[in-house]
Amino acid sequence: MKLASYLTQGVRSYGIVTPDGIIDLGRRLGHRYADLKALLAGNALPAAREYAAAAADLTLAGVTFLPVIEYPDKILCVGMNYAAKRLEFNEINPAPTLFVRFADSQTGHGTPIVKPSHSAEFDYEGELAVIMGQGGQDIPAARALSHVAGYSCYMDGSARDWQHTWFTAGKNWRQTGAFGPYLTTTDEIPDPHALSIRTWLNGLMVQNDNTGSMIHHVAELIEYISTFTCLHAGDVIITGSPGGVGKKRTPPLFMQAGDCIEVEIENIGRLRNMVIDAAAPAAGAAARAAASC
Repeated sequence: MKLASYLTQGVRSYGIVTPDGIIDLGRRLGHRYADLKALLAGNALPAAREYAAAAADLTLAGVTFLPVIEYPDKILCVGMNYAAKRLEFNEINPAPTLFVRFADSQTGHGTPIVKPSHSAEFDYEGELAVIMGQGGQDIPAARALSHVAGYSCYMDGSARDWQHTWFTAGKNWRQTGAFGPYLTTTDEIPDPHALSIRTWLNGLMVQNDNTGSMIHHVAELIEYISTFTCLHAGDVIITGSPGGVGKKRTPPLFMQAGDCIEVEIENIGRLRNMVIDAAAPAAGAAARAAASC
């Protein structure tokens, strides 16, 4: 099952994505679960599945996608988690590298990504996002995957010239983290470490790897993170980017206004966004994004 968050006629909702369109769960379950995060917190995926065979209410073209979880309590990001990426950055620290991204730095599928006006090194990073369905603390790796609701794509846009001795300043400019198009539930992804992960910039494949190349696997990350913080339903763990980032190319390759950036993860989905300048008018930028990317 694939679940999306979106705007329809200016109203926030969520639903099941099917080949025929979207089954709007907001109109069916919204009185009990206001959004997708609340649905997960209420352990209500079975209630959603009851409508999986219903006729579609909306077309994909008729909605504006929001981040899959618009306001997670936590967005925890993992750095240097692929072998090729560690080689690019000469990373030797064996422990997981963690940083945070704030919820208001996100944007949805098909909506503009905003290039920070103060950055000349705006880089792409395609990543697997893990969405928690059940929280907890001190979760052992042996049962960590049972706490996961599903997976999605993430484009963790990075202002490299704002990453110095810490990552947070380079990761939290508005609308730099694209999250979507939807959450694919775990029953469709039996092994999160057997998936191809690819990134395209203007049609050029710039990252190409497999999630099996992660140094720290999803279950291990959940165990590690839940040791020091309590995870909650709807929390998001972004599991790191493969090699091939623009910063380490010769010459460097950074995103510019007008670029189209895409992240595709096997059996999960393809996230697509257009890059705009921070000064671009929002309404015109959204129209250009829809038309050009």
